[in-house]
Order: sequence, then C-alpha cells, then structure tokens
Amino acid sequence: MDLKQRLQNHLTEIVRDRDPYLSPIGHLYVQQYIRAQLQQWGTVETHEFTVNGKTHQNLILNLPSSGKEYPPILIGAHYDGVPGSPAADDNGTGVAVLLELAKAFAAETIKYPVRIVAFDMEEYGLLGSQAYANLLKQQGQRLRLMISLEMLGYCDDSPNSQRYPAGLERFYPDRGNFIALIGNLTALPDLMKLRVNIRGSGTKCEFLPVPDRGTIVPQTRLSDHAPFWDNGYRAMMITDTAFMRNPHYHQASDRIETLNLDFLAGVCRGLEIAIGRL
Repeated sequence: MDLKQRLQNHLTEIVRDRDPYLSPIGHLYVQQYIRAQLQQWGTVETHEFTVNGKTHQNLILNLPSSGKEYPPILIGAHYDGVPGSPAADDNGTGVAVLLELAKAFAAETIKYPVRIVAFDMEEYGLLGSQAYANLLKQQGQRLRLMISLEMLGYCDDSPNSQRYPAGLERFYPDRGNFIALIGNLTALPDLMKLRVNIRGSGTKCEFLPVPDRGTIVPQTRLSDHAPFWDNGYRAMMITDTAFMRNPHYHQASDRIETLNLDFLAGVCRGLEIAIGRL
C-alpha cells in the first residue's frame, strides 16, 4: 500500500468530532487508534496531566537510535479537535504524518533516538504540550530538537491564496502551495537543513526563524512547539500556515475532501528524508 493510501486510511479513522468534553466518544476512539498504531513499534507510555479535575493523556513512543547516547528528536502532533469540526487538517493531517514517521523510524534507525508524542488539549491552550515540556525541563531532560506537526494537508496553487502577518508578504510567495518551517533562533541551522532536504524531495518549502519565543509575531506561537520555546528548547512548527491559507480552519467544513493528499504525502516523504539526515 502506498504512502498516500496509508495517510488516507489514518485520516478516515481520525477525522471526526473529537473535542474531549463535547465529543468524548470520538476523542477516546482517536486516542485508542493512535495507541494501537504506535504499539506496533514498541511500548506506548502515557503521560497524564489534569485539567479541572479531568485526567488527560499524552501518548509517547520512544524509538532507539543507531548508537551513542544522543538526546532525542521529539516529533509531536495534537490529536484533539475544536468542537463542531471533524478537524481533518487541524490536526488529523499532523497525526497521520506522525503515525507514518513512527513507522518509518521504527524500521530505519537514525543517528538520534526519536520520541513520538501525541498531545491532547492543544485546542484548550497547548495544555498537553505545556505539561510535558514543563516536566522535561523540571527533570533536566535534553532534546536534540522538538518538531510540532501542525496542519500539513491544505494546498492552493492559485495566486494570492497565501496571506501573512504584516510585513512578511514581501519575502514569501503569494501562492499557498508550500510547507512552512517556523523555528526559534537556536533551530536556525536545522531549519536551513530541513528546507534543503524537503525541497530536494520535491515539495516546496519555506522557513521563518523567529526571535524572542515568537512574541513579536503571535501567530507563530499557535501550536505545541511554543511551550518548548518557553522552556528554552530548540523547537519548530511544520505547518501549511492554517488560517493564513485554509478557509476551513476550525469550521465544520474541515473535511478530508478539502485536503490535497498528494501534497500531504509529499510533506510526509520530505520530512522522513530531512529528519533522517539531521
């Protein structure tokens, strides 16, 4: 089965109402689907955190490296969705690619250990990633890099289909047909390397380094990488730029039919190659 078909199969299971409070059955279904998929490649650990007396779970799979004791590359994606949306792009696409990267790096060990994390409660203010980033910092755990997979499947080739925070439009294309890498300044060498390798794989790619934890461009903080920036980790978000491009963002219309699965497969392939070469 080819990559595009596998991604579509994941999306068929993931894309449904899955707000943890208003659609708890959908939320539990997706959580169990992710757990079952990751369990094929190793032991899935659960990081529990509490919000208003309710326990939530981040799911973690650690994949070994090819040798020395290096700090891991953490690849994460959030599996909750906003109320009233099947949340295909946000963030079914991120989770589908997360599952495929787990499969790829379980089969092919790379220089660094890979830690796959499915975060909960992103839509309530990055609560799952915040709890986990705080824990790692508290324990003094090092990371080689944190990568947040956030909306990866919407593509529009038409002119002026891409918008930007004020000022940035002068430096970037006006067509929404690329994947964007947004990282803090310590991640700049990785942003450059990933962009070269993703472009080399045939997918258009742009990057944006942001100083000061992204505070000057608040739109750059809207995903699970931000708590890692705040805790001093090297981190980046991979994104199709969300509402800067996708009109279905946080709507009932955020469905599989609106995605470009060839673009999504290209992003997934590019990331596998690029992360493997870090």
